[in-house]
Amino acid sequence: MKFQLDQPQGGNTISKHQEGCVWVNARAYQHSLLVPWQGDVQAWPATRLDELQESHFEQVLALRPELVVFGSGSRLRFVHPRLYRALIDARIGVETMDLAAACRTYTVLASEGRSVVAALLLETV
Repeated sequence: MKFQLDQPQGGNTISKHQEGCVWVNARAYQHSLLVPWQGDVQAWPATRLDELQESHFEQVLALRPELVVFGSGSRLRFVHPRLYRALIDARIGVETMDLAAACRTYTVLASEGRSVVAALLLETV
């Protein structure tokens, strides 16, 4: 039994993910990216968790979401809250998950019409 639309009208959908690759709107991405609930998918210049800076999360802030789902890579890892302080100050929620959980959670929230951004870290070696 099907419970949700494959592609919400006018919104972005994450249809598949695997190590090093995420499919958004049937297009494969092999780099870190920001997936807003609506609008263009953006390249995110984050390549490794230990290289994340405040400016990476300020790019997310510019999208003006109500919630950010941060996919920290193949396993759950947390960054220091000072990195996403601008989001906290703007009263934007931030949830950290591994990549698979972040993709699933984003899909559910976006299908509900929520103003959500998936910030997905696809680390390069």
